[in-house]
Amino acid sequence: MRTIRTGILGLLLGLVPLASAQELTSPDGNLQLHFGLDNGVPTYRLDYKGKGVIAASRLGLEMEEASLTDGFTQTDVQNISFDETWSPVWGEYSRIRNHYNEMAVTLEQKENHNRTVLLRFRLFNDGLGFRYELPEQKTMNYLTVKDECTEFNLTGNHKTFCIPGDYDTNEFAYTTAPMSEIREGMEKNLRKKGYESRTTSFSVQTPLMMKTADGLYINIHEAALVDYSAMLLNVDDKAFRLSAHLTPDKLGKKGYLQLPRHTPWRTVIVSDDARDILASQLILNLNEPCRFEDTSWIKPQKFVGVWWNMFTGAGNTWAYSDYYKAKPGVTDYTKLTPNGRHAANTAHVKEYIDFAAENGIDAVLVEGWNEGWEDWASYRKDCQFLFTKPYPDFDVKELHRYAAAKGVRIMMHHETSANAADYERQMDEAFQYMVDNGYNSVKTGYVEYVIPRSEYHSSQWMNNHYIHVVKRAADYKIMVDSHEAVRPTGLCRTYPNWLAQESARGGEFESMGGTTPTT
Repeated sequence: MRTIRTGILGLLLGLVPLASAQELTSPDGNLQLHFGLDNGVPTYRLDYKGKGVIAASRLGLEMEEASLTDGFTQTDVQNISFDETWSPVWGEYSRIRNHYNEMAVTLEQKENHNRTVLLRFRLFNDGLGFRYELPEQKTMNYLTVKDECTEFNLTGNHKTFCIPGDYDTNEFAYTTAPMSEIREGMEKNLRKKGYESRTTSFSVQTPLMMKTADGLYINIHEAALVDYSAMLLNVDDKAFRLSAHLTPDKLGKKGYLQLPRHTPWRTVIVSDDARDILASQLILNLNEPCRFEDTSWIKPQKFVGVWWNMFTGAGNTWAYSDYYKAKPGVTDYTKLTPNGRHAANTAHVKEYIDFAAENGIDAVLVEGWNEGWEDWASYRKDCQFLFTKPYPDFDVKELHRYAAAKGVRIMMHHETSANAADYERQMDEAFQYMVDNGYNSVKTGYVEYVIPRSEYHSSQWMNNHYIHVVKRAADYKIMVDSHEAVRPTGLCRTYPNWLAQESARGGEFESMGGTTPTT
């Protein structure tokens, strides 16, 4: 690892040209970042091989307690070069190079109690990451986020690959059109699941992919989404301007902070070859290293699942009984009349285990195995499911014995019906139950509107919840595949037991009319 530092002392001594405090170049020289203050308003610009990627765009944070958008003077600049190679626990590459040049600019509002904001820019060979850092200071402590004023001003009417902005789901079909035409295109492509929460403005989700008229590919996203609201992008389809749109809670609050604090990284990946966008490791490199000392138990796996026939209308159900008033933990399910269509039964699951063993598939996911599916989507119950109570026709111990004899794992399914509060109450018992019965991986689900009812799927509280689940699962050496959660931002580097985030339009939509590929 090699780190080279230059700072304000070097500027004062004349060792570093003053211009370097305002400009940053990628290690290979292809990307140039330009930073400045326009009448006290921080702005940045990004070029690639002499072509404009992001035109001059403003930066800033608007808090209910303080406006951190203008009135700034620059008081310090620190520049470093960083180069290391690290090994991920799993992934496409056995070694990843983390090579960037960094510029950290300290800004002060001298007429507003010397409030301080640090802007940290990292320029890699394939793109830019930047974030806001709020150090501990005398005049600010607790803050409520009103808006983030980050802009991405584009250089033209780029071809755009996008889905509509939504606080609760990413499961939309993609629209491919020039930015000036995406509003109409996205409206035509809506195919709902029933719990969407459209944004309050014309917006799109990230990661957002674009192609310029002269063949440049641009991808805008974020990295290391921790204790903060997920970012969508407001769209000005006349000026070709994108701006940050943070997911609020249902009171309209976009985040609660206590200093010191920093935001997630805002990222712009750039290349004249589309394959480089897919191959980029920039998002992972902007996340913290692995938090676990022992990762020997983390092993990616392939699985098949008992779930498809429930979607296709072939007659199978998740529920054991049709008695919709059944209450998990209260109703004696052995006294209910089975509906005869329950797919998660011992004999049927054994068929899947046989298939997995014959075809070299590691595990079998079983949906509908536990009490609570009779009226699981009611959005009225304080407890939808129990995660230690199998239905009478699902023999946990026999299936574990049978699967182990065939060299196959059973994969646990924890559908929460987005009742995150209740899942947190049950989590330790649920994970211990998994350990006791030979499970080492879980697929979590968050269909429906979130409980607590004041939250959305990508609000600050829920983003903290997903990380809490992953960290607690690691204490039991359990791997996690989350469904209907916030989209990935590279946290699988920090928590490598978070193997998958099914936050996109998936195979289940093939039972709802299909998914049409686009180019």
